[in-house]
Amino acid sequence: MDKDIRALTARLLARQHLPRQDRLVRKALTDEAFRQELDSRLHACGLKFLDNPYAGHVTLALERDLEQSVLGEQDSWLSNTLNLDRSAIALLVVLWALIILPKRQRQIERSDLGEEQSDMFADEKPLETGRSVSAPISRNALIADFGDKLGKATKIRMNLGTLARLGFIIQRQEEIFEGPLLDLLLDYNQLAGRVLDGALHDLLGRHLSEVLPARTLDEDEEAADV
Repeated sequence: MDKDIRALTARLLARQHLPRQDRLVRKALTDEAFRQELDSRLHACGLKFLDNPYAGHVTLALERDLEQSVLGEQDSWLSNTLNLDRSAIALLVVLWALIILPKRQRQIERSDLGEEQSDMFADEKPLETGRSVSAPISRNALIADFGDKLGKATKIRMNLGTLARLGFIIQRQEEIFEGPLLDLLLDYNQLAGRVLDGALHDLLGRHLSEVLPARTLDEDEEAADV
């Protein structure tokens, strides 16, 4: 066990994320004793194992009680540890809303891309996390819809390159796909409403409501129960 925990921790630190299908990640997700020992060792270093059952990857994150020590040690509070400026963070949250929120709706409904009719036995389907439920968005449409709020085309293209290098997105030609870290960025149940109805709504609400599928109260309640 000791060698496996050291190997898993070292690989997560080196690569920043690992797929859920990885042998040691699966062991952390299914072996309670292994997970407790892993959590204990990470906690001693101020870190935690970040797992979201809707995401295809896992990563490491700061423990909440140490955020002050890391993010607030200078005169001003840092919003992140990746040196992302405000425009890049705003773009990252918009991408999360455009890609992850529709994906989560499909996952909750157990429906794949292109399915128009509900499945009577959807609850019996396994939870999908890959391309069958995560749709790409058009880079040109993103710039056309939000360019006036996110720094124009040149700035958006530069920030997209940065977010791709960090693993949040994958760019293929003119399409933007979910990257390994995008679905681990925010806690959906706690922050989806705040993102849509709070700061993002104030900044981009009119445009965002035209792009995202309409949410219903029932869907929100169903998501909160998962």
